[in-house]
Amino acid sequence: MSITVKWGRERFQIPLPSLDTTVAVFRQTLSEHTHLPPNSFKLIYAGAVMKDDSAPLSAYKMRSGGTLLILDSKPATSPGPVPVASKAPKTEASTIQTIQAELAKVQGTLEPSVDAFLRTPTADTEHTRLGELLLQALLRLDALAIDSTWVDARRERKGAVRAVQGVLDRLDKGWREARAQAESQDEIEP
Repeated sequence: MSITVKWGRERFQIPLPSLDTTVAVFRQTLSEHTHLPPNSFKLIYAGAVMKDDSAPLSAYKMRSGGTLLILDSKPATSPGPVPVASKAPKTEASTIQTIQAELAKVQGTLEPSVDAFLRTPTADTEHTRLGELLLQALLRLDALAIDSTWVDARRERKGAVRAVQGVLDRLDKGWREARAQAESQDEIEP
């Protein structure tokens, strides 16, 4: 039993949790899949905005095969991008913490998702979604402004980038091998 989640141009399937699950718990699950902060998006199911985080999913009549829409609830405040320098941590220690937190997110949610996908790599959309999320993590690491004298922070970022890139490389290699195997089986079967 699963539902389809639409998020921007992405579409993916997730298991439908128990209908006794609260919207807040479900929101947290979706946050782990999308890497969006839990309170930064709206949930819409069957035309209804899921506003009450304390309500069970049954209050919104969720069912297997349904479609859930995720919308960014924070409108853009300026037409241009926010300068990265304004977001940069002020100390080497806080920069290292930011790097470690980003790596922990990848290792805690994305890497297990990649492992699960590689056991049965069948959906091109899931490969694309995971690849995009890993690339976003790489971009966030790259966007950190690190002072040239912060040797430890630079080393930490280099290690984190290598780890995330390793997961991305493993995802892409596994997907290529699965596609090649599927194509060779198609050639064998008449």
